Amino acid sequence: MINFKLYNSVTDLPAAWDDLPVDDIFLKSAFLKALEDSSPANISSYFLGVFKEETLVGIGIIQRVEMYLDDVFRKTSNHYLKRFGKVLISKIVKGNALVVGNLMHTGQHGIYFNSEKVNQDEFLGIVSEALKELSVSIKDTFNKKIRIITFKDYFENDQIHTSKAFFLKRNLYKAQVQPNMVFQVKNEWTSFEDYLAALNKKYRRRYRTARKKRQAIHCKELTLEDVNTLSQRLYTLYENVSDNARVNSFKLHDRHFYYLKLQLKDNFKLFGYFLEGNLVGFYTLILNHDKLETYFLGYNQDLQQQGQLYLNMLYDMASFGIQHNFKQVIYARTAMEIKSSIGAKPEGMYIYLKHTNNVIANTVLKLIVKYANPIRAWEARHPFEH
Repeated sequence: MINFKLYNSVTDLPAAWDDLPVDDIFLKSAFLKALEDSSPANISSYFLGVFKEETLVGIGIIQRVEMYLDDVFRKTSNHYLKRFGKVLISKIVKGNALVVGNLMHTGQHGIYFNSEKVNQDEFLGIVSEALKELSVSIKDTFNKKIRIITFKDYFENDQIHTSKAFFLKRNLYKAQVQPNMVFQVKNEWTSFEDYLAALNKKYRRRYRTARKKRQAIHCKELTLEDVNTLSQRLYTLYENVSDNARVNSFKLHDRHFYYLKLQLKDNFKLFGYFLEGNLVGFYTLILNHDKLETYFLGYNQDLQQQGQLYLNMLYDMASFGIQHNFKQVIYARTAMEIKSSIGAKPEGMYIYLKHTNNVIANTVLKLIVKYANPIRAWEARHPFEH
């Protein structure tokens, strides 16, 4: 017999949770604890345990997301965008959503199951039951109705797409979202110099120019104590970038980076850029088995262009991945063109979602997805010799 249990806190998780052979740090209790302690104000996480008899055979993270205009559209200068967005949010999206996965990071970091103990359709059926129970609980506790249900983010070759009957039966439609930019580390690259040697002349020159512009800026890794001391400055730099995003469904907790460093220790890296002793930029990395996951970053907008801070960060991330023998550097969404210029390539991603109000057709929801997360036309760069 297969059953499930929902947990409101990481401290309540069964002892077997971290014993599952999950090659994903985003589903381990250390990351989930950091997330629980420093979630955005509009995101609450619930943890799903799936049991066969008494044995834990699957796990999941489900996030309740409260979506309101000020969270989603912030300092946009496009008044038409804000007006149009306001209509969409207030009429269709505004309210609560349940997301199977982690809304705060690109990729499938939401579910795992032991395929030898439970098949995919059985597992997804249990997830669906958990979503129903959670929807009722949220209505009873907070008097909030769940408007949207989403399963996110899956690569084109993910096994989940074989469960078409499951999604069709529950009126969840498949939608393409912006690709994940993935940098493949070649086997022959044993140092960053090997990577530079593989670039063509144009992009090697571009690298040298970027490094020259950054000469006065010193980069160093921050310790837990440094992160604690510089928390407010880090958050301000993060806001500089986050608030300029076209659409954003959350805002980080102001101590998010501290709690991640506290819980993940050496598996979370934060590098600061300093000019004359002042922190002017930073980027973060999560060491996820053989994948290096790029995480949030921030910088001083005034120095961004003259010091090419963002491009330099992309090079530094690639360098870390190569030097520490990672197979991939996951650059996530956004800024596809500049990421392709250092060698990252787009990998298509899909979500499944539905509106719980049957009157609202999925075609309308599709328009909202395209509006909030459009597939933009962009020109791929080809930085390598061959």
